Amino acid sequence: MSAPIPQEASFFDAVGGEPTFRRLVDRFYQGVADDPLLRPMYPEEDLGPAADRLALFLMQYWGGPNTYSSSRGHPRLRMRHAPFVVDVAARDAWLKHMRDAVDSLELPRPQHDQLWDYLERAAYFMVNKMENP
Repeated sequence: MSAPIPQEASFFDAVGGEPTFRRLVDRFYQGVADDPLLRPMYPEEDLGPAADRLALFLMQYWGGPNTYSSSRGHPRLRMRHAPFVVDVAARDAWLKHMRDAVDSLELPRPQHDQLWDYLERAAYFMVNKMENP
């Protein structure tokens, strides 16, 4: 009988699982709470539900539990954000707070860069209003 082939840890597990993603999202929303451009995009008085949705989405994306899809269905990120004007200024504000949050995790460089690269690409993808020439 041969030994089982070791499985490579998911990114989710490698960075510390749910506590790491909760710290990321909590730090991000600390910035959003006081941001005059981004805060009005969150109609809920309490940012907690939005933070929970983002944490669940990111955990699932990076190999954690599929709680997000089980409760909300397919992410459909652009569709879910379509009611909001996401212009270059909003993207850049989002990235500013997310950069602070990612940096605060003090992940090893390869994991830091992999996470940041994804978030940066996602932010550019979400822009739905281009500036007028």
